[in-house]
Amino acid sequence: RDDMKKVLWIVGGLIGLLIIVALAAPFFIDLNDYKAEIAAKATPDGYTLLGFGTALSPENFFYCFLGTLIGTFVGVLPGIGPTATIAMLLPVTYYLTPEASLIMLAGIYYGSQYGGSTTAILINVPGESASVVTAIDGYQMARQGRAGPALAAAGLGSFFAGCVGTIFIALFGPPL
Repeated sequence: RDDMKKVLWIVGGLIGLLIIVALAAPFFIDLNDYKAEIAAKATPDGYTLLGFGTALSPENFFYCFLGTLIGTFVGVLPGIGPTATIAMLLPVTYYLTPEASLIMLAGIYYGSQYGGSTTAILINVPGESASVVTAIDGYQMARQGRAGPALAAAGLGSFFAGCVGTIFIALFGPPL
């Protein structure tokens, strides 16, 4: 039990450090110079690097974090799934750049997808249809006093599935 607390403190500290770096980086780094250099190389690798440079810029990283946080808060509400969450929060992205708004909407979607599993685990009320199976095992774990590991497993599973899905879309998207 104490080992789990240590791991959670370390993970929380790393997430906090990432947030601080993402918020402070725009004051120290100007990525517009690098974007012009990468865009000048008209190769698929150059476009891949340009995509990663755009997605990992501090501003877009912040919008992804913000979208995930808001999506998780809204996704916790039972009955409101990812589609309804995006529909409600779409006006928030109107005044952003196209890249930032798409990244924030993706963060909202993934956050609300995870938020539905939180209510499924803690109170046995799935927030959306995809969380029904999570409610079966997760709620039983919560009743046994293991809600933390159940939420961690749901979060890590959601993160892994989101990363793998994104990689598959990036690899097989161009032929489509």
